[in-house]
Amino acid sequence: MRNQRPVSCGLDFCCAVNLNDCLVYASDSKYDFICVPLVHPLFKREFISGCAKNRPGPFTRPDIILCSSVCKIDRWLGEPVRCLILPTTLFLTNKKGYPVLSKAHQALVKKFAALEVQFILTGASRYQSISFYHNYLDYLWKGCQNDGTVEKFARGYEDYLQCPLQPLMDNLESQTYEIFEKDSVKYREYQSAIYEAIKAIISKMDKEEERTIVIMVVGAGRGPLVTASLNAAEMAYWKVKVYAVEKNPNAVITLQALQRDMWKEKVTVVSCDMREWNPPEKADIIVSELLGSFGDNELSPECLDNVLKFLKDDGINIPQSYTSYIAPIQSSKLYNEVRQLRDKDKHPLAHFETPYVVHFQNKYDIANPKPLFTFKHPNTDVIDNSRYETKTFQVHQNCVLHGFSGYFATILYENITLSIEPTTYSPDMFSWFPIFFPLKESIQLKAGDEIVVHFWRRCSSKKVWYEWCLSKPVPVSIHNSTGRSSIIGL
Repeated sequence: MRNQRPVSCGLDFCCAVNLNDCLVYASDSKYDFICVPLVHPLFKREFISGCAKNRPGPFTRPDIILCSSVCKIDRWLGEPVRCLILPTTLFLTNKKGYPVLSKAHQALVKKFAALEVQFILTGASRYQSISFYHNYLDYLWKGCQNDGTVEKFARGYEDYLQCPLQPLMDNLESQTYEIFEKDSVKYREYQSAIYEAIKAIISKMDKEEERTIVIMVVGAGRGPLVTASLNAAEMAYWKVKVYAVEKNPNAVITLQALQRDMWKEKVTVVSCDMREWNPPEKADIIVSELLGSFGDNELSPECLDNVLKFLKDDGINIPQSYTSYIAPIQSSKLYNEVRQLRDKDKHPLAHFETPYVVHFQNKYDIANPKPLFTFKHPNTDVIDNSRYETKTFQVHQNCVLHGFSGYFATILYENITLSIEPTTYSPDMFSWFPIFFPLKESIQLKAGDEIVVHFWRRCSSKKVWYEWCLSKPVPVSIHNSTGRSSIIGL
């Protein structure tokens, strides 16, 4: 949440005889701006636009009241709401004689504070000074501020479209590594998973057998998983040999420096693409962090299937499995952000066939996420990483479909997991934002409608890409057919 600025609150005047007097009065009472009518809203609504109940389009403020359904209120979180209008009649008087809002209205204000809305106070003051309302709203606003780990990390990136990383095709910059290495939650869970895997391997050994356990960290980056592996071995009081395999020459320099100064003979640095390496021995444990915002969108399946030959028959892969999730969402802000994108070398609609990494803020979840594609490792079956799934979602109230949000959850080892899926989210983890799959056209939905979406994961020898379309409530053409707009390079 970005609301580090003071509360922005204005006064609404139903009649402004002298504009200067209104401005002075509002300023003296600590308000930032005023609202004055050019045409009386009721006159315009009833006599120019016709009866409100018959008028199409969005409702204006005289038409909207706070309803009892939380779901119907939440639907407005997907709209470009910039201001909440608070009549003075909404305020209650507390024991000290000051204005306060009911708990329901407080909850409403806190929800919309994430969108950095402004407030407009309308109606006659029922207290000694109209500044009492401003003081209370300022107090309430400060209580809405969230300075959690994820909020601090994501500040400034709310609803900001980003292209997903392609670490297999591109070499990541040192700054990118540095950002993700700060995620203590992720590496703590990885270390726990490696520790449990080491214990499991030790339990299978004969009493007289005390061999060194071989761990291969594939896609080692600048070494956080190597450190986690060594820490886990120290916790288990067992000797390990670690191979750190990395293709990025810049990251390899860091690994070699760490090996020389800290890790010594415990670690062997391998400067090579994991898919082309021929290891001198097989591994007891293979560890990787090749997951993307959609689980498999950074080509973890393709990479780990290629290193299966490194693993002993009873070896352990960390992670063991991962599942992507999708959910329909309404977000006019994101839809319009995509619509404004332009590229001279691409078709105008190409940007609607591209998935984006987004820290969602201004959106409404039409339905809860459902699992889509699952990958398990080690994969001893016939290797085919192409997928196709159909998912059906129920619509509970009138809204607009703008696209689908994507998440993932992974099982590192046994009961140790990481997740960005909302219902199982790993607290304080910030390495991954969700992913957004837009639709070319917004779809009007009514309560009771069914959304039927079709998703493909397509593979060729040189690339992987996603395709998606709708068959209900209205047919929508396949997006990104043959990977014409967006691919992940192998």
